[in-house]
Amino acid sequence: MKIKVGFGFDVHQIKEGHPFVIGGVQLEHHAGAFGHSDADVLVHAICDAILGAANLEDIGFHFPNTDPRWKGISSLVLLKECVRLIEEKGYTLGNIDGMLCLEAPKIKPYIPAMKENIAKAAGIDTDDISIKATTNETMGFIGREEGVVAYAVCLIEKY
Repeated sequence: MKIKVGFGFDVHQIKEGHPFVIGGVQLEHHAGAFGHSDADVLVHAICDAILGAANLEDIGFHFPNTDPRWKGISSLVLLKECVRLIEEKGYTLGNIDGMLCLEAPKIKPYIPAMKENIAKAAGIDTDDISIKATTNETMGFIGREEGVVAYAVCLIEKY
């Protein structure tokens, strides 16, 4: 058996009047993440972790923001494609650990739905997904609610 670990990071601006989608869940908030797709910072970090573990470049390589096919697309579609890509190389996804950093809104009530969405797209059990959140203690662009950051790690296996 071969085991590999991947790490992902993503950041998006927060802008007034934009939807705020994290983990495939639309959060109730006055502002949201801005980007080419749905700007789901958590799923983007997960995609990069998965792709990186399998040495398959990054999310921008596979889904460039210059390609109109990806404009406004659900990032869960991108996640499903990333899993397909690693499966082509003989890998299976073991688990995902994600961390969000934002001041508002509070994420805890949304975590079960996020885990369900990610599990369905990734083809793994919700018990194999961890999602945590923290603030930046009001410091920097995160503290001023100008942006949101996500980190993710994953394990992939080949038998």
